[in-house]
Amino acid sequence: MGNMNYTYIQTGLYKTYVNQAGRGGKDAILFIHGSGPGATAFSNWQYALPFFSEQGFYSLAPDLIGFGKSDHPDPPPHGARTWLKIWIEQLKQLLDALNIERAHVVGNSLGGAIALHLLLHIPERINRVVLMGSVGAPFRITTELDRIWGFYEDASKESMMQIIHWFAYDNGLLKDQLSEIVEMRLASSLQPEIRRSYEAMFPAPRQQHVDDLVVPAASLRKIEQPVLIIHGHQDPIIPVETSYYLSQHLPNMKMMIFGQCSHWTQIEHRNAFHQLVLQFLAGKI
Repeated sequence: MGNMNYTYIQTGLYKTYVNQAGRGGKDAILFIHGSGPGATAFSNWQYALPFFSEQGFYSLAPDLIGFGKSDHPDPPPHGARTWLKIWIEQLKQLLDALNIERAHVVGNSLGGAIALHLLLHIPERINRVVLMGSVGAPFRITTELDRIWGFYEDASKESMMQIIHWFAYDNGLLKDQLSEIVEMRLASSLQPEIRRSYEAMFPAPRQQHVDDLVVPAASLRKIEQPVLIIHGHQDPIIPVETSYYLSQHLPNMKMMIFGQCSHWTQIEHRNAFHQLVLQFLAGKI
């Protein structure tokens, strides 16, 4: 059940690279990754995929179009709003291709905003939703997020090292893996097609992209699905206030704030994260 495999699936106009585990499991979980330079589904969900497949779930984590090994449109669309339409269609087509009628969705950062927009576009396909350090609420862009989205203004090993340091509250947690993570993410980010896509997603001024990903409060209030909101209290990239905002408008929500935690709850506190999500998906919290 826990064996990982990787495959390409045609999703509309584009091919999607999908990490999957536990095929044949009772319920499907769609994991949506975040937007850091060099990000891939595997880098975000390498611990979650085997864990949830071992619990009997069919776990799938696609590289979003414009990231990793999925297709890169050429010429690329411009700005987050246009890319968002591509991602929504990609994920709908992915569920169709895999004959998944309904899925749970777990979204990290940018992936949280995409999860919320999926709830607006295909609510009949979505069961429970987990948002982690989610975009999708209005906020003034942080310096850290502006630098992350503007990575190619200084695409260096030092810049990537700084970004990875922001992701974790306790850098001691990453010390054994830090250089490996930095080298892997840097090598990925410097591939020409990945750079082309990324620079087209988040051109300056970058506040516009934060605003374009916002789900209006009136729309949030109409979402009926149970939503679990998770955030690191010391997240410098997406401020914890965004989750408080979502909690005020989502009618059927639970929220957990992790202290001594930055933007990578699923890595920094992975055991607690896994157990919390497991209980939520089982309807026990």
